[in-house]
Amino acid sequence: MRFAFFSFFFVSAMMVSVAAEVDSTTLDGRVMCGYQAWFRCPGDAFDQGWYHWSRSRDRIRPDTLTFELWPDVSFYPKSELFAVPNFTHPDGSQAYLFSSDSPVIVQRHFELMQEYGIDGVWLQRFIVGLPHAKTLPEDFVLKYAASHQRITDYVRKSAAETGRVWALSYDVAGAPTDDIFDVLTKNWKQTVDAGTIADDRYMKHDGKPVVQIWGFYVNDDHNKMTAKLANQLIDFFEQPGKYQATLVGGGSWDWRQHADPEWQAYYKRFKVYSIWNIGHTTFKPQTQERMAATYFWEEDREACQRNGTKWIPTVYPGFSWDNLMRKQPGETLIARRRGDFLWEQFVKLAEMKQTSVYVSMFDEFDEGTAILPISNQPPTQAHFVSGEDVRPDLYLKIVGEGIKMLRGEIPFSKTIPFPLTNDTITAQ
Repeated sequence: MRFAFFSFFFVSAMMVSVAAEVDSTTLDGRVMCGYQAWFRCPGDAFDQGWYHWSRSRDRIRPDTLTFELWPDVSFYPKSELFAVPNFTHPDGSQAYLFSSDSPVIVQRHFELMQEYGIDGVWLQRFIVGLPHAKTLPEDFVLKYAASHQRITDYVRKSAAETGRVWALSYDVAGAPTDDIFDVLTKNWKQTVDAGTIADDRYMKHDGKPVVQIWGFYVNDDHNKMTAKLANQLIDFFEQPGKYQATLVGGGSWDWRQHADPEWQAYYKRFKVYSIWNIGHTTFKPQTQERMAATYFWEEDREACQRNGTKWIPTVYPGFSWDNLMRKQPGETLIARRRGDFLWEQFVKLAEMKQTSVYVSMFDEFDEGTAILPISNQPPTQAHFVSGEDVRPDLYLKIVGEGIKMLRGEIPFSKTIPFPLTNDTITAQ
């Protein structure tokens, strides 16, 4: 792959206006992306192999892949990339991947957010990867925690330099019920004590720093949440003092359908609730193409408002995790439909005059929801979902223009209001 695109992209980016500094005092009107930042490569600062690119840290092969989209790396400096053994593009050129444990990579991501008008990120912290968790080997957890702390520092610096905002988002997936409260609250206390959330760029709401927790699902095999634990977490973050925060609950899109009174009681306690809608689809009339299910959004928001809860929906560009789940190619695919799948969700939000949104995800190549550029010519040695021969920045552009439409800065449009291809910036 040739890297001429990087120099052009960098120069052209400097010639366009960039978004103004984002107000960090309120979630109202904020459109933020989930940010996993969990990809690693052999020889990076983490030095633990192909973590999150491969199920084997020691090697990466077609049968070990855990990601679905091959990133278009042509807008990163080549010095930040890692050659992937035995993976080549259709033209025979060497294929490369990036590591998230790099100040240059994180800075570039925040520059892209600024350039496309995205407000910032929810930086993910998985409970199973935190110190004191008992799920993973202790030596690995300590190394990963150190790596994640470096990334947190990179995020803080990059947010300050680009005027973006950021906040922590904990995820309980895979953690035993007994671990969740102690591990999460201990980490939050350490984070507060270290002064991390004192940043001007750290997101606040209702006069307090925000913290998100994903995992409020009923009877979910991977999220061991209970009503008792949920109330403990809410109580902790509502208790006055230095560790108090505005808790953003993240969980089931069908929360209103759970009849258990204990669950309904704690759902009503959330000051902010964000629904996880990924994978929830319906069919488009006439064509029978899959589209994101949004039919329940108005009633959902109204129910939250009656509870005194701020409602934040999730939008996503498509989905696929065939490699991660070892499925047949195409078995789990929710097609992106060259951007229409995502744009339709922004159309619905614009019709609802909804301006606070969670975008899933900025860099989720594993489950096929990344809005970062993906390759139109992925390596031929394994199955990957291609970029559909559209401009490499299509999904960054869709989110940026979608934000403008929600804010009334551009006219309402039921179709994507810009070209899907752009020969000038297509990676070669």
